[in-house]
Amino acid sequence: MRVIRASLAGFARGPAQGRALALVSDLIWAHTAPAHGLEHLRAKVSDDGVDIYLFLRAASDAAALAQARTILDRARTPLMSRGYRAKPTYR
Repeated sequence: MRVIRASLAGFARGPAQGRALALVSDLIWAHTAPAHGLEHLRAKVSDDGVDIYLFLRAASDAAALAQARTILDRARTPLMSRGYRAKPTYR
């Protein structure tokens, strides 16, 4: 199991932030295929947006990074339609 953290900008704080985190998670899950190896995902508010932790089945760190990029690329358009944009940070 590998964990990759990615960041999104454009998160609105306030009373609805719990629903917003659930929406981000749902959008990512909805655009992820079983072949991408996603086991679990956690979205957390950060100082400048949302941090997404992707828990992936992957043979190596490089493979996990490639899988994370694929997952977020597939979810990019739906996330952008809700005001989120991926920052170029993967760890």
